Amino acid sequence: MFEFAWPWVFLLAPLPWLLRTWLPAADSGEAALKISFLAELEGLSGRRARVRLPTLRQQAPFALVWLLLLLACARPQWLGEPLPLPASGRDLLLAVDVSGSMDYADMTWEDQEVSRLTLVKHLLGDFIDGRQGDRVGLILFGSRAYLQSPLTFDRQTVHTWLDEAQKNIAGPQTAIGDAIGLAVKRLRERPAQSRVLVLVTDGANNGGEIEPLTAARLAAEEGITIYPIGIGADPEQGGVLGMLGFNPGIELDEPSLRAIAEATGGEYFRARDSEELQAIEATLDRLEPVAQKPTLARPTLPLYPWPLGLALLLSLLPAGQTLWPTLQPRWRNPLTRRQGKQP
Repeated sequence: MFEFAWPWVFLLAPLPWLLRTWLPAADSGEAALKISFLAELEGLSGRRARVRLPTLRQQAPFALVWLLLLLACARPQWLGEPLPLPASGRDLLLAVDVSGSMDYADMTWEDQEVSRLTLVKHLLGDFIDGRQGDRVGLILFGSRAYLQSPLTFDRQTVHTWLDEAQKNIAGPQTAIGDAIGLAVKRLRERPAQSRVLVLVTDGANNGGEIEPLTAARLAAEEGITIYPIGIGADPEQGGVLGMLGFNPGIELDEPSLRAIAEATGGEYFRARDSEELQAIEATLDRLEPVAQKPTLARPTLPLYPWPLGLALLLSLLPAGQTLWPTLQPRWRNPLTRRQGKQP
């Protein structure tokens, strides 16, 4: 179906003629003979002097260019048949801890030791790619929580933002409550029973302004389901740093994470290695989507380049005649026409 996106633009069609009527004539720069007895000449001749205006034939190219420009500005477009967008109904936010402890290398990926954040990028990246039909968003939190990507169907962009996340980018501490609070703010306007938050952290709440359990109660009131994932090896599996008396794994506050899950009707998961994290991903895949109203979109083909290009071509003709008058047709030059009659 053909239509104009901005049909009101055609109301500007008489604008050049109105400006010509209201504005004073511009000085052409040509020499002119000024006489003080013009009124007497008009009385003797019985005719009134008038300004010689361009003929309709001379105005036609400019009028056509103006109308073509209006046609392009009105945004002509061809609308296709409505097509349904894939939408399963889930609005899923991922809140990923990027504090300094997430750089601790106590995880394994393809027989290589990797940091916790690197493993999260690998497995949650695949999890994001598999969310066809879901709106997915990303929150990165440390000392503060930041919305890295709003809820969107563009899963590739969310995956890219996750891959580019760096440790301490949001501060060295862990503000779990702030991350939940930001998720509540973003999910509360979405349809009920479709709001999901996956919270990935390796530590206890030691920053921010909101207590995690308080934020969890707010989330429960808004119908948001939270699935906390505690990541990190057990203290006895901490490697060299664990033998020296330091292991970030002991900082994980599992009781609080379980309380957050219970308060919102979710489930707490513990990921000690890549196999467990993959199993968690499979469990989250089995979440039942909630049906929403189908979203329809009509493919749009813009047509404005055609009148715009034609207006450009037509505007080149008078410009060329002004810049290169010798290119005008020979029949328009009276001297050339007389010379052609000479034997």
